[in-house]
Amino acid sequence: MSKFLADSRGLTDKEADWLQHLVGDWNLLSDLLRADLVLWIRGEEGAIAVAHCRPATGPTVYYEDPVGSSGPHGQEGEEISRLLEGGESEHRPLPVEREGRTASIVLVPVRKGGRTLAALAAETPDGEGQPSDNETHQRALGDRVLRMLESGAFPIEGAPIPPRRGAPRVGDGVVELDEAGVVRWMSPNARSAFHRFGIEGDMEGTTLAEVSTEVLQSRSPVDESLPLVLMGRAAWRSDMQARGGTLSLRAVPLTALGQRTGAVILVRDVTELRRRERELITKDATIREVHHRVKNNLQTVAALLRMQSRRMKTDEARDALAEAMRRVSTIALVHESLLQGSQEAVHFDEVIDRCLRLAVDAASATVHRAGTPQLADAQVEVRTEKVGKVGTIRAEEATPLALVVTELATNAVEHGLSETGGTLTIRSERRGSHLVVDIEDDGMGMGAAKPTGLGTNIALTLVQGQLGGTLAWEERPGGGTRARVDVHLDPLTL
Repeated sequence: MSKFLADSRGLTDKEADWLQHLVGDWNLLSDLLRADLVLWIRGEEGAIAVAHCRPATGPTVYYEDPVGSSGPHGQEGEEISRLLEGGESEHRPLPVEREGRTASIVLVPVRKGGRTLAALAAETPDGEGQPSDNETHQRALGDRVLRMLESGAFPIEGAPIPPRRGAPRVGDGVVELDEAGVVRWMSPNARSAFHRFGIEGDMEGTTLAEVSTEVLQSRSPVDESLPLVLMGRAAWRSDMQARGGTLSLRAVPLTALGQRTGAVILVRDVTELRRRERELITKDATIREVHHRVKNNLQTVAALLRMQSRRMKTDEARDALAEAMRRVSTIALVHESLLQGSQEAVHFDEVIDRCLRLAVDAASATVHRAGTPQLADAQVEVRTEKVGKVGTIRAEEATPLALVVTELATNAVEHGLSETGGTLTIRSERRGSHLVVDIEDDGMGMGAAKPTGLGTNIALTLVQGQLGGTLAWEERPGGGTRARVDVHLDPLTL
């Protein structure tokens, strides 16, 4: 639809936004009328259909989506063209043929600020038989909303646009109020929802706000918008709770000639949905607490290793404990990142920044203890650079990948930049699930020797065993060494 509206030279940006607003909320109209809705705008070669909505309360007219089709011929096409030119609707059903079936169509102009923006077709299949009282009432309400659309009063500015968690629809339950908030009519589903909520007896002729207030839990917080919704005075949504149950309510004020004449209240029993949401919130808080405790425990282990290394009498023992401390600290970084997100996923670029600092600090300290004159005289400088982005990855993959990056970065500083200094670069490229991370240094290079050692073995094991990828080393063009990690990540399930 956005493409069609952008191509239309006859609509301003605000008018196009208004039509988008209409399409975002027109399932209310479709469900009340039990009709397919098709939106027509002016095209370069006549009318063109830009949006279509099927009802959830009745059969559809279209099996094939009409979006993108040009204006029809005959009386229907003439009526659409007349409305787009500013004509008035006759609200008279026209008989039409749809995919070998007969249907009735009512056409109305879509206006905003006194200007006709589009034409709306409400199409109902023939042969449904005698409508029930429930269907008759709903269609009468739909006709009132249709006239609001024609005058520019629908959709209502500032109203929340479905979908939203638990957003009620016509099929869930409908209540019709008069201008004073008195119930004129209720659908059977709405009646059942209020009865389960604890409201007994026939509610027609009563004020919805009064009978609902009597059963509200006195200790439960009440949404400030609830009275306005129950009276039908504001186009808003609210929940009310009582006896362990929760009803989601949405009010749609009905107007005529700028005056409020009543309201449609949509109601849905969302008790089970809200219970599941509370469970998810509790579970999320529990998971966060677990990550917090794991991070604290890992930091404690790292501190113990640091204290133990100071008691070692040989540099070899101190270096081994320092490497163990660095690996534990890297895992703690991942759990700290998980604390900052709402999902079981990690923004890995932030982890890379901290891994770089950790690797450079730890490796530089190790080389300094080994007595390298350049570092001892503070003449060797190791710079870090990050190119590209990894993005968000699953927590199960973040821990091994963080360890791999730290090990390879540490090796690059210790063996490639310890004597000459230079730049350590981490270059990331991600396309969908495919991720390539290059850890590069512009140092003296590895020559013909293949990297060995505990850090190399750990990196190889993690890449091949846990990430299912490959790890390879090569000479970097212009000097230095490049370690390439090539993996395919699992998709995020947020």
